[in-house]
Amino acid sequence: MYILSVTGNLTVIILTLVDSCLQTLMYFFLQNFSFLEISFTTACVPRFLGAIITRDKTISYNNCAAQLFFFIFMGVTEFYILTAISYDRYVAICKPLHYTTIMNRKLCSLLVLCAWLGGFLTIFPPRMLLLQQDYCASNVIDHFACDYFPLLQLSCSDIWLLEVTCFHFALVNFLCTLTSVSLSYMYIIRTILRIPSASQEKKAFSTFFSQIIIISMPYGSCTFMCANPTAKKEASLTKGVAILNTSVAPMLNPFIYTLRIQQ
Repeated sequence: MYILSVTGNLTVIILTLVDSCLQTLMYFFLQNFSFLEISFTTACVPRFLGAIITRDKTISYNNCAAQLFFFIFMGVTEFYILTAISYDRYVAICKPLHYTTIMNRKLCSLLVLCAWLGGFLTIFPPRMLLLQQDYCASNVIDHFACDYFPLLQLSCSDIWLLEVTCFHFALVNFLCTLTSVSLSYMYIIRTILRIPSASQEKKAFSTFFSQIIIISMPYGSCTFMCANPTAKKEASLTKGVAILNTSVAPMLNPFIYTLRIQQ
């Protein structure tokens, strides 16, 4: 799955760079999304695979902190990139005659920059608080990667402030991006249903539902995480969700995009 994920997303990036027909603003977002998926899965899966092969399950404190940072940073940035993609599709389908005027290169670059900046600003304050925690008991992480909840389980400090801070950061980002994506796709559905041609309507729905599949995986897993906001919950419940996010979703994305979009 890791090889397919990296190969598939790297192929999307290369094709959209070398093929002049694919050098449009829509594929500019797709390039960033594919690069993000490669970075996200590479942040934890190779080390996980190495631990399986070598049976060495140890990780240093600094490497664990770095893995946690990139794991959450890339995960949050993904929500913002998906929001930018949904807005691009909203303008393309609902305001096609104004698309080239609204979605210019400058705006698209700004949206992508804000997505990466939003991911960084979301993870940086909670990570600073997490690094100040004391760890004086067990050093065994109940996870295949350095994630937020398993690390909090090991802390000897009072984690109430950190839990509340992280939960509210996650909730605000989740609700803001979900609201934006939902509104975009509500308007898209309304516009598609008004298309007089049945074949064009079917074509539009085909592309639309492929993106719904991509969006449903991270938002579905985030909903599960928000439903279990405390570190005292069984960490093993989140490991399956983490596998879905770090391995399955990055592998499926290039297949969905390349099979469902004609170009």
